[in-house]
Amino acid sequence: MSLNTFGHLFRVTTWGESHGPAIGCTVDGCPPGVPLTEADIQPWLDKRKPGQNKFTTQRKEPDEVRILSGVFEGRTTGTAIQLMIENTDQRSKDYGDIAQAFRPGHADITYHQKYGHRDYRGGGRSSARETAARVAAGGVARAALAALMPGLQITGYMVQMGPRAIDRSRVDLATVEGNPFWCPDPVAAADWAVYLDELRLSHNSVGAVIEVIAQGVPPGLGAPLYGKLDSDLAAAMMSINAVKAVEIGDGMAAATLTGVDNADEIRMGANGPEFLSNHAGGILGGISTGQTVICRFAVKPTSSILTPRQTINQRGQEIDLITKGRHDPCVGIRAVPVGEAMMACVLLDHLLLDRGQTGGVRGVVG
Repeated sequence: MSLNTFGHLFRVTTWGESHGPAIGCTVDGCPPGVPLTEADIQPWLDKRKPGQNKFTTQRKEPDEVRILSGVFEGRTTGTAIQLMIENTDQRSKDYGDIAQAFRPGHADITYHQKYGHRDYRGGGRSSARETAARVAAGGVARAALAALMPGLQITGYMVQMGPRAIDRSRVDLATVEGNPFWCPDPVAAADWAVYLDELRLSHNSVGAVIEVIAQGVPPGLGAPLYGKLDSDLAAAMMSINAVKAVEIGDGMAAATLTGVDNADEIRMGANGPEFLSNHAGGILGGISTGQTVICRFAVKPTSSILTPRQTINQRGQEIDLITKGRHDPCVGIRAVPVGEAMMACVLLDHLLLDRGQTGGVRGVVG
């Protein structure tokens, strides 16, 4: 049984381990004729790559992508696109002490219990290193979306670090790339820098909440009942390593509202229906409304910390364990471009599904 693939028509299979010679993905179902080169994909990988500042792992990986197939003379051919990213800065010796031990909070124990054999070097497939392949696939999806849905804009940013959330009244998306946290609130970003530095120096880590929005999504993407756009978005985001919760629109907060408050009222505008609010996050009945699609996910604290934690080894002996190596004090920082990539892959997949089922025909309002 192989479960390394996601998507329906736009299908992505990732491969490789954190400390293997390379990681990568096979992208199948990309429409032909899409302009695509390594230079179209690399900026998204540069956004995710490690070692860019003191708040991320100091593993130095250039994350240079190579297109091995599926592109000829700068355009996609419609056949499978193979992408490869070499690992160049592995330090497997850092993990020698834990070869027979289970790191608390990691997938070590579950991988062992399921398979009886695991790659302990950085966690193998359970490592966040795998997400570089997703970002590369997302670069392909963005190129196709630019050709098929030119008005689309996907933006991800961090809205909370540990207990410290942004002030929504200060949000300015133009400032997202101006700080190491992809934070749209400059005041919060400055506070987080001090907070995370203290945690890092005390050998601790912290979780985060990431929000990803897609502006310019047309109405009609997604299908009832088992092909809902929001269910596929939730599955895509939840599949990211370290993600523990996903929300669409108001998410869990919708449970605190009344029906009067929650209903997104509608009026007729010059160009068609207009919603007066967006509690639903741009999706009703699993189908996009034409509003901004809003997805939010929570990333747990990095489990690899230098503070001793109680655990056991494969012989069942109780031990205290310190996880050495180079790790993110807040892995949520580098999860931002990953969330963007997954949004792009899901939207392209559903655009292709819709074209196959309806041909893009829409019901007329007004």
